[in-house]
Amino acid sequence: MAESIETASVDTSTENKDQCEDFFLKSGQFDELFEHIRRTKEHNDALAIETEMFKKFLERVSPLDATLDTKWNIAPQPPPGQDQLSTMPGSRASRKRSKSKVGAIDKTHKLSPEQKCEISQRETDELKSELVRLKEKTSKDIDLYRAMMDEAEEREAEINRARYEFERDIEKGARNARTNKVVGEKVRRYLEEYLKRRNEKIDKLKLKNSTLKGQKKKLSMQLKQKEEMGEVLHEVDFNQLKIENQQYIEKIDERNQDLLKLKMTAGNTLQVLNAYKHKLQECTELSKRLEQEANSRKELLERIDCETSQVEKERNKAESINKKLKQQLDDYKVPEVMDYVTEKADVYELQKKVKSWERKLEIAEMALKIHKKDWTRLQMTNQNNPWYASVPAPPAQQKVQTQ
Repeated sequence: MAESIETASVDTSTENKDQCEDFFLKSGQFDELFEHIRRTKEHNDALAIETEMFKKFLERVSPLDATLDTKWNIAPQPPPGQDQLSTMPGSRASRKRSKSKVGAIDKTHKLSPEQKCEISQRETDELKSELVRLKEKTSKDIDLYRAMMDEAEEREAEINRARYEFERDIEKGARNARTNKVVGEKVRRYLEEYLKRRNEKIDKLKLKNSTLKGQKKKLSMQLKQKEEMGEVLHEVDFNQLKIENQQYIEKIDERNQDLLKLKMTAGNTLQVLNAYKHKLQECTELSKRLEQEANSRKELLERIDCETSQVEKERNKAESINKKLKQQLDDYKVPEVMDYVTEKADVYELQKKVKSWERKLEIAEMALKIHKKDWTRLQMTNQNNPWYASVPAPPAQQKVQTQ
């Protein structure tokens, strides 16, 4: 039975849907319907955002405030029990008031545009103030975390330095070379020095802390005096200072950009200057080389001039000799042919005599060498014979000796 009722309801719904589609297709109002649905969705989204804003405002500000009741004509809320009974879907009060009180409730709880604008402005101011508080809180947290990171880095560096010193002075420097054991006296001395350094550092930090406390106290006194004299800055002054600070930050950014451009220009100029310096160095080396070459060329030219002058002198001398020879040649007279023939014959005879005498001289030298050898042999054999030594040599041998 239930299944038949469901199928019947589905059939009727599908039939109604088909009838509606046929009606809209016949009338051609699909585009208008979709546009109306889209506008309705956008309006509902805007109302949802507005309702969420009003909800936050009511959560922050009590709705039972008398000033708000008189200013915005907010009707008093019914008691919780009565409200629950009246809002129950099956109650009689809800059925009776559902039609008669709709207009009155709408008129009572409807806000004017000025009220909505004021609420939105107050919510905007609250969001801005909350954003400022959040920024201050985050900046304080960031400063705290940075201080903690700096402290952690400092402690890490100190621990690494202490570990390095311990390994250097104790692990490597305090071991006995023979037993390879750590000497206790060195360890005790190292720990005493370490504790002494730590105490000195603690004293310095205490002094620094006391100095900072004095500065803080002094600044708090100055701030208190300014508050008493009425020189405390108000929110407007802070806003003005923020604006000026923003302007100065923009100016600093501009100056930084200009400085960056000037640095880039200076870098380019330095590169060009280095290139010109390199070219100048090359030109200087070329100039020195050319100067050396010019000096060598000058020396060569001087030597060439000296040689030219000497050659000129020799040429003059040769010309004078040549002139004398030419004069002799001009003054020379050719002898007779018979005189030449006789002179030539005499020269030939003299050459033959010279050759014969040279041959005789060679023979005599050979004989002399032979006689010398015989004489030295005789002297060697008879040098101990006094009689032979007292006997004079024959005349031929004396002649040879004298020769």
